[in-house]
Amino acid sequence: MIRRIAAAIVLAWALGFVWFAAVLPTPAGDFTTDAVVVPTGGPGRIARGLEILDEGLAKEMFVSGVDPEVKTDEFASEFDVPARQMRCCVTLGQGAVDTRSNATEIAQWAEDREVRTIRLVTTDWHMRRAASELRAQLPGEISIVRDAVPSEPSLRALFLEYHKLLASMAARLWGE
Repeated sequence: MIRRIAAAIVLAWALGFVWFAAVLPTPAGDFTTDAVVVPTGGPGRIARGLEILDEGLAKEMFVSGVDPEVKTDEFASEFDVPARQMRCCVTLGQGAVDTRSNATEIAQWAEDREVRTIRLVTTDWHMRRAASELRAQLPGEISIVRDAVPSEPSLRALFLEYHKLLASMAARLWGE
């Protein structure tokens, strides 16, 4: 009996990983949201967020997890953001250091601005965990549109992220 339970657990884990790795989230369509939020960390994320602003699909952008030493003008220069757009529409959050604290920082920013719809931009392999952490922090009335930046992750990166997702889900089940 114990062998069967163990085998079922291993099978569920393996099938879950195959699904996780084979069916990565995709970019969102032309949905308009109040804001676009971008946790730092992967290539293409900030550029995608700025593209959404430029296309008028969001009114403002919050970038979470920016290094505290990065100044606004340095960010603007690095990503070629016009000064007017930085002043009106881009906020840098410098208090997050990981996915969970990104979610906390984003949720606080969204509540302060009374945002009702958020477009979350992150790398495809990171989307499930980032969205799950953010959903856990946001009030239920705020909706999230998932906009994944396509990538070519290694098997190692997928394996690690799958286990981080499982650990995150387990932590929430046990109330952490």
